[in-house]
Amino acid sequence: MTLTRGDVESIAHLARLSVTDTEMPVYVSSLSSIIDLVEQLNAADTADVEPMAHPLEGQVQRLRPDEATEQDRHERYQLNAPAVEAALYIVPKVIE
Repeated sequence: MTLTRGDVESIAHLARLSVTDTEMPVYVSSLSSIIDLVEQLNAADTADVEPMAHPLEGQVQRLRPDEATEQDRHERYQLNAPAVEAALYIVPKVIE
C-alpha cells in the first residue's frame, strides 16, 4: 500500500506534527515502507502456531535475594526540610 501526500498530511495533523514540504517525500516513502512491512507480516501463515501465555513458560527466572543494601537515612534527609511531622514532609496546600 502506498500512502499519498494527503494521507501523510492527515496523519501529521492528527499527531500534531509539523512536516515541511522538503520532508514530505521522505515521510511518504518511509511510512509506505512501514505499512508494506506490516502487510508482509500479516501474510504469514500463523494458523498452526500455538499462542504462548508467557515467553518463559516452563523456565525459572533467576532472582536476586531481596535484601536491603543501603542504610535508612530518612531522618538525615528530613533535617533539610522546612516542616516534618510523623516522618512525613509537610508541604503547603496548593489546591483549594
